[in-house]
Formats: sequence, structure tokens, C-alpha cells
Amino acid sequence: MSADTIAREPGSRWDAVVPLGIIGIVLMMVLPLPAPLLDVLLAFSMALAIGIFLTALFIEEALEFSAFPAFVLIATLLRLSLNVATTRRILLHGTEGPAAAGHVVEAFGRFVVEGNILVGLVVFLILAVINFVVITKGAGRVAEVAARFTLDAMPGKQMAIDADLSAGAIDNDTARKRRKDLEREADFFGAMDGSSKFVHGDAVAGLLITAINLLGGLVMGVSAGMDIARAGETFSVLSVGDALSSQIPALLISAAAGIVVTRSATREPLGRAFGAQLLGRRRPVTMTAGILTLLALMPGMPALPCLALAGGLMFLSRNLASKPTAGAGTNATGAAGSTEPKRTSAEEADAALSMEMLTLEIGYELVGMVDAARGGTLLDRMSALRQQLARDIGLVIPPVHVCDNLGLAPGGYRVLILGNEIGQGQCRAGKLLAVDPSGVSPALDGEATTDPTFGMPAWWIAPRDKELAEALGYTVIDHATILATHLGELLRANAHRLLGRQEVQHLLDVLARAAPKLVDDVIPGLLPLGDLVRVLRNLAREGVSIRDLRTILEALAEVVPQTRDPEQLTEMVRERLAPHITTRFKSVDGSVAALTLDPRLEEVLRRSLRDISAGTGGALDPALVRGVVQAAERAMGTFQAISAAPVVVTPPDLRRYVRAIFEWKVPQLAVVSFREIEPTATLRVLERLGPAPAMEASA
Repeated sequence: MSADTIAREPGSRWDAVVPLGIIGIVLMMVLPLPAPLLDVLLAFSMALAIGIFLTALFIEEALEFSAFPAFVLIATLLRLSLNVATTRRILLHGTEGPAAAGHVVEAFGRFVVEGNILVGLVVFLILAVINFVVITKGAGRVAEVAARFTLDAMPGKQMAIDADLSAGAIDNDTARKRRKDLEREADFFGAMDGSSKFVHGDAVAGLLITAINLLGGLVMGVSAGMDIARAGETFSVLSVGDALSSQIPALLISAAAGIVVTRSATREPLGRAFGAQLLGRRRPVTMTAGILTLLALMPGMPALPCLALAGGLMFLSRNLASKPTAGAGTNATGAAGSTEPKRTSAEEADAALSMEMLTLEIGYELVGMVDAARGGTLLDRMSALRQQLARDIGLVIPPVHVCDNLGLAPGGYRVLILGNEIGQGQCRAGKLLAVDPSGVSPALDGEATTDPTFGMPAWWIAPRDKELAEALGYTVIDHATILATHLGELLRANAHRLLGRQEVQHLLDVLARAAPKLVDDVIPGLLPLGDLVRVLRNLAREGVSIRDLRTILEALAEVVPQTRDPEQLTEMVRERLAPHITTRFKSVDGSVAALTLDPRLEEVLRRSLRDISAGTGGALDPALVRGVVQAAERAMGTFQAISAAPVVVTPPDLRRYVRAIFEWKVPQLAVVSFREIEPTATLRVLERLGPAPAMEASA
């Protein structure tokens, strides 16, 4: 049975054993215990410490041992209870001989003292100092710093998860799990910071208890008629034995605490990391063997141990040199696998005429991101991105054709739809991109730039500065994440360009499996396929998901008898998609933060529309348009401050007209009508657009 099965099994016996055991530990402080039972409990304490220490060595990351702080507390409580029990036995029965507190205490005492009381006390003090000053203090400091930096970096890590989710690199379940792991990590290091104080206090208590046993035992022995030499020998063995029987488990627990809190950067067992990172490189091993050989030649140095170690290291170095490199095998495989049958001239002509729907061109420095054999993850990210976009916008994105382009900068890339560029960016070799979402974070040691996806201020930094940047509130992303995120946003903004008759027919075929009657009645019974394509493109152009194609067709079936104009059909369909549109802009409290139009501006727009319909002009004053656009641009900061999607709500008859005003200057500002907001949602007006001077001039 696995550990997870034991932990999750309902009604597990451990649910009763552990609480009863803790109560028993507390009772040991007040109840007298016989010497044989003390032997069993001391052996159990030693076994528990060894088990915790070995578990800390074999875990791959700190969160695998998330219960460690609780184990530290329980083990410390057990040792202190045993200290109290053995102290009672030593003071009450110490005159009976070194076995008064059990054979475990006697064995530890005689083994260390070895007939010399002073040596035994010195050895114990050295162990206590090592535990108290070196291991315990160091582990506590590491836990404190880890807890502080983990909490400081949480906002940046949260934003990194959100960035991966929006880029399609992960799904909602994975994002939820990563957020939960992030919370667990923060709680764990916070608990480790607190548990280190228990270990520190245990070390101090061990010194005090040893002094009490020694001095109190001397007093009790002399008062019982023992001569001072015999009393000193007996109680020294008992005191040192008792101290070591608790100090050695404490030392193991302290070392385990230090190992656990220093595992944040190592994602493998410590033994494997030791072999791979310390002994896995030929040059350091060879140089170490050479230095040992030189030491063996120095006068007075023991030659045999140095030469033996040097020989062993040279043997290890030769084995490292004989291992084939992964890169060589990969290259050979790639060269062999790249052989293709030679195409005819006709096939080559056809290939020259064909055009990829979606292409990602990259510079030669970014080629490694595509090669899975070299650790590249870009292709996997793009596959996840296509799935995410299918869920979000209801369109199956065609496969992305990735190719190198020597005409680009080494770290450059660009995205094309049918050969037309829709976006481009630049990556710096060996650098990470630290994005400042707030725009107020302190400057970093690096190259100032802007995020290619959202245009936020950013820095190109060295990988060694990643933790510092995250602690300062930056979101640090690698090259693959940059490309995946930028590609995802470009595809969202240009999804309408990927919608053609073939793509829409595929969507209809999928819907026909569940609602064949609906598809047959609407297409082509009521509406030609071309008109449906135009409606879906209009929706996708403004970021409205077309995934609910059933609702779209139901709406079209109802409104087609009224009009066949694709623009008007789009507006009517949008009203039927109000639940989807509202969800897009609704906050957690159920409200929709939005901009609205000043009533005077609405009147100006309606008058202009009437004039256009009557053929008497109607062009808006450029000053008015410029003022409204500038007001909307200023309001974008308000949306960013409250983490809300920017949207302006207008009367239904003005929605398309207002959208045309903002489409080119403020494309990220969505425009919806009041009918597209569900009645259950609360509209929270942030600002009314319509600068008075411009409107007065136009009037």
C-alpha cells in the first residue's frame, strides 16, 4: 500500500494511532517509566530520526515531505518527554548503577566516555555545539529566508501561471493545481521557519538537562552515601548517555531540516544530484586527481591515501570520457531521419504554389525551442494553445508551420497568416524577460524593453537574477513562453482571418452530429453558407466566441425573416449571446465595470447617423472623435488598476458606430450594447465618455 493510499484511506488506523501516540508522549512527562520501556522508546526515537533523515535524502522536491514541520514538532516532543523520563530515573535510581536509566543510556555513556569522564563530556559538548551553532542555526536561517522570498515571489508566480494559461501552455485544471502547489509551498516554508525554532529550543534544552543530570546526580549520589569519585563516574555515564541518546536524533532531525529547505532548486534525489552534478563532469574530476597526485609528492604527506584517491578519480574520468554524448546520437538520428524521396518537378511546382495558412518564422537562435531532443517545448506549447483557443473562441486553429528564416535577426520571430505578417518580436539569447505588470517596479540590471505581447515595460535579465526579479514583483518568462503567449494573443485578435468556408463547414459538420435538423433547416435552407461565414467573422473580429454554434443558428433561424443583412444579423445574434458576452466582462462580485457615453455625445452620434441616412453629410468633427478616443485611452489605466477587461456600453443603435471609432486607435476596448449585458449583472459605470469642449464646438 502506497503512502498516498494510507493517507487518503477513510477510517485509516493512523487516524487513531497518531493522536493516541501524541497523548502518550505527553503522559510520559508525568508518569514513571520502567527501564526496559525506556530502552524501547529510545530505540524508537532513534529509528524515527533515521527514517525522517533518509526520507529527506530521497525526496525530489520539498513539497513531497510537506508534513515535515509536524514531524519535527512530534519528534522534538518525544525527545523532551524521554529526557524528562530518563532524568527522573537518573535522579531517583542513579545510585543503583549506570543501568538505572536503561541499557540504551548505559551503552551510549560507556561507548563515549571509555573510562575518561572528561573526554565523554568534551565529545558531548562538541556534538551539542555542532547541532546548536552550525546545523540548527543554519537550517533556521535558510528556512527564514526561503519563507520570506517565497511569500515575496508569490504575486509574480501567480502571474506566470496566468500567462501560461492564457498562452495555452496549460489547461484550467493544471493552472488550478499549480496555484494550489504554490499555496502549499508558501505554507510549507512558513511552517519550516516556525519548526526550526523548535529544533533550536530542543538543542538548548538538551544542554540544560545534561547539566541538571550531572549536578543533580552528584548531589543525590553524595547524599545517598556514595563517595564523590564514584558518584561522578556513575552520573557522568548516565548524563552523557542520556544526552547522546537524544542529541544524536536531534542532530539527524536538524540535518534533515537543512536538507529539506535547501531542495528548492534540485528536482531529484540528493544522491542522484551528487552523482550527476559533482561527479558527472570529466574536467573537474581530472583536475582533482592531478592535485591529489601533487599532494602525494609533497614531503610529509601520506602518499598512499592521496594516490589511491587520485587513481579512483582517474578511473572515473576515463569512464566519463568513454560515454557517448546525447547530442551526437541525436544528430545522427536527425540526419538519417531527414532523408526524403526526391520530388518530381511537377510536385515541386505544386509545392511552390501552396501557401501555409499559419506560419511561425524564427531566427536560428530560436531553433532549439522546436527540437524536443534538445529540450525544446515550443511544439508542445503550441499544441496546447490550439486546444485552449478551440475552447475559448470555438475555432479549430490550423496547425502552425514552423520554419527558420535566415533573413530575421538571430533571436527574431514573426507570425504570418497566408503569407501576411500579423506580428513579430525579438528574443535575447541567454536572457529571460522580466515583465513589470504594475509599471512601478524598481529597475533591474539588464536591458530595458517592452513586452511584445501586451506592450508592458520589461527587462532582459540574466537567468541568475530570476529570483530577485520575481521577489520585486516581476513576471519572469522564457523564450518559449514569450512566443506561445504572443502567438496566442495574435491568433485571438486575428481569428476572423482564419475563418473561411471550409472551416465553417467543418464546424457545421461537428454540430450536425448532435443537431442535424437545425443545421439542415438553417444552412442552406434559410441562409447561404457565405452569409453565415460573414456573421461568424464579425463575431470573431470582436472577440465573441463562436463555440456555441447551436445558439447562433437558433438566433439566425428566428431573425432571418426580418433581414438578410449580415451586419444586422450579427447585432441580433450578439443579443442572443448576451450570457457569453456578459461572462467575458463580469467580475467575481457579479458586476460589469464599463465606460458609457455622455447623453450629449449620444445625441451627436444619432444626428450624424440621420444625416448619413438622408444623404446630407453627417461626418463627425475630427476634434470630437480625437477627444473621445483620448478619453478612452486615459480610462484604460482604470481598468488595469482593477484587473477588469476594458469595455464601453452603448445603446444598441449606436454600438457599431462607436466600435468603428475605437477599432483602430483603441482595439483592446470592447464595445457592447445594453442588450448584450444580462439583467442579473450590475453595471458599474467608471466614466462617461464625451469631452464637453469638443461637443460644444461640434454643436
